[in-house]
Amino acid sequence: MSRKVAITLAAVLALAACGAPDKPGGSAKTDGPVPAKPGRAVTLNILDVAGDLQLTQGMIDEFVSKNQDQIAKVTYSKATAPELVGKIKAQQNAGRVDIDLVLTGVDGLAAGIDQNLWVPLLPTYADRVPGMTDYLPGAAAMQKLAGDFGVAVTYYPSGPLIEYLPAKVPNPPKTAQDLLAYAKANPGAVQYARPANSGPGRTFLMGLPYLLGDSNPKDPVNGWSKTWAYLAELNKYVTLYPSTTSETMKNLANGSAKIIASTTGWDINPRVLGTVPKEAAVGTLQGFHWVTDAHYAVIPKGVDVEKQAAILNLLKDMLTPQQQAKAYDKGYFYPGPAVKDVTLSMAPPESQKAIGEYGRPEYDQLIAGNPLEVPLDAKALVTAFDTWDRQIGGAKVKK
Repeated sequence: MSRKVAITLAAVLALAACGAPDKPGGSAKTDGPVPAKPGRAVTLNILDVAGDLQLTQGMIDEFVSKNQDQIAKVTYSKATAPELVGKIKAQQNAGRVDIDLVLTGVDGLAAGIDQNLWVPLLPTYADRVPGMTDYLPGAAAMQKLAGDFGVAVTYYPSGPLIEYLPAKVPNPPKTAQDLLAYAKANPGAVQYARPANSGPGRTFLMGLPYLLGDSNPKDPVNGWSKTWAYLAELNKYVTLYPSTTSETMKNLANGSAKIIASTTGWDINPRVLGTVPKEAAVGTLQGFHWVTDAHYAVIPKGVDVEKQAAILNLLKDMLTPQQQAKAYDKGYFYPGPAVKDVTLSMAPPESQKAIGEYGRPEYDQLIAGNPLEVPLDAKALVTAFDTWDRQIGGAKVKK
């Protein structure tokens, strides 16, 4: 054996004795029982397709700082919800999954369930995340949408609300028909973002069947005849559909849109940040039902069990009241916490200050006084998005 070959063989044997490096694919064990703790400190690659890190990164970073024996490092990346399935499927097909945890709204959750992308964590590991038994009623209902996949980490009643500047819209619409009449009289003035990539957009889409008295608000195929007809008529007076909610907020501020679809969080947070003027107002339409929303943590199939163990322990910590209080943030997902008995007084001082100045006292009454409805289930939501893209606004989406 040459000296060069012997040195190489020795290096390989030494590497095998130390254990394989922490990288995607390879010989990592991706199925079987998940241990109580990882046998080594892992690196987690987290992809956010819902803006959830604004609420939860502080929770994650604190857990990592206190549990270096489990998680050595976290990397964060962001994408849009429509990009999610393609990213995950490409990695799974290549046998190299390097996205370990996805933070997603119901859009990405539903698309991934439809394509069989997620690890079924429940009910097998439900006892590893005991905070799930302390969900608020609305959050518990949202958790049911996840089936065996994913864990709800934040929650809010959402909308649909309309948002406007009182100086430009002194007599805002009070009904869905008023909104349609306003759009007809002011072409281009009413705006909502593509539902497949926008919380307010999809909340508006799913809220319309309640506002219009459709036959079955949970069935976009056979129960939304009034909704699809309304959206087709409204489409005649909509110039474009932004691809993100943020764009609608900027358009409201610059005057190119006069009325936009909004939610509690998208009302408060852009005003805190100065994207939208503080004096912006919100309203509901007659027949209003809240369509609730949540963010979920899901694990793609192909992630090794050592990383799954670290993620389960992370999620357990994230659903404790002290960590959930961080979800108040600056109103982005107002209120934000998914578990019971987490008050604003428990939130960081900057959250208390922001919501004290920019929050709306009427939200408590609106939340208590109107029905809470869960969104469509995964299959129906995917169908609704596809129908909207094909039949309503896909050709007008601003890329």
